[in-house]
Amino acid sequence: MRALVLAALAATVCLSGGSSPPLAAADEKKDKELMKLLDEIESAAKAKNYEEVLKLAKKAAELDPKNPGVHFAAGTAHAALRQHDEAATAFTEVIKLEPKSLAARDRRGDAYLKSGKFAEAVADFDAYIKERPKDGPDHWRRGLALYYAGRFKDGATQFNAAEGNAREDVENSAWHYLCNARATTPKKAREELIPVTKDARVPMNKILDLFAGKLKPKDVLDAAEGAKLAGEPLKSARFYANLYVALYYESEGDAKKCLEHMTEAVEKYKIGDYMWDIASVHLKVLKAKK
Repeated sequence: MRALVLAALAATVCLSGGSSPPLAAADEKKDKELMKLLDEIESAAKAKNYEEVLKLAKKAAELDPKNPGVHFAAGTAHAALRQHDEAATAFTEVIKLEPKSLAARDRRGDAYLKSGKFAEAVADFDAYIKERPKDGPDHWRRGLALYYAGRFKDGATQFNAAEGNAREDVENSAWHYLCNARATTPKKAREELIPVTKDARVPMNKILDLFAGKLKPKDVLDAAEGAKLAGEPLKSARFYANLYVALYYESEGDAKKCLEHMTEAVEKYKIGDYMWDIASVHLKVLKAKK
């Protein structure tokens, strides 16, 4: 993170004839203070003390408000604290100061997606992929944004483009199904389900069989309970079981069951994964409709 901040700082130095002009005494003092803060930001970030990162970034921004790296540090900290609106605001500031920052564009897309601004998330992900086309096929977060933006055909295309390891991820197959079921029919989506053979996570193989029409939702939930897990692994298995059962019910048009299991996933099994944030915003959408 400090490297990004320092690069942004260096970009503000005006070179003349191959050398920079001498700093005034006040500027030199300010520069030393800023460098000290950058070191402290880096240490706090490594320690995952994101509240401290925000305090330090605020001080650094007061010294150098036009340094995009400082705002990037703040955005990253807000994102880690699941303060998605604030993260989007910070990354917007980075983009204003450094329009070519693809990292800020991609991170803002995440923040928009997790805060329910789905069209804006798609726009940011599209802008990122335009400049980094090689990242396009496996940009599953764009696929999620397309689903929530109601662009189901485009979402199915995105997930179907997955390559390599991503192709062997049950979640990629599940989201392809979910998009395809809404773009066409569940029957056709089942026929076009992407096969996966190497995802051993509990209860992913059961989730794949659910979407294939081979199992019932209860079988997925039972698989999470019967896997002899404990602690965080058990919580994670229960979360994913309820999440994908909820999404399955949504694809079948059962809004009541979808709400029931999405609530279970979000409110009983909070985990640190990206998908918990997706489930959380999905639940907000469901409650708003109700």
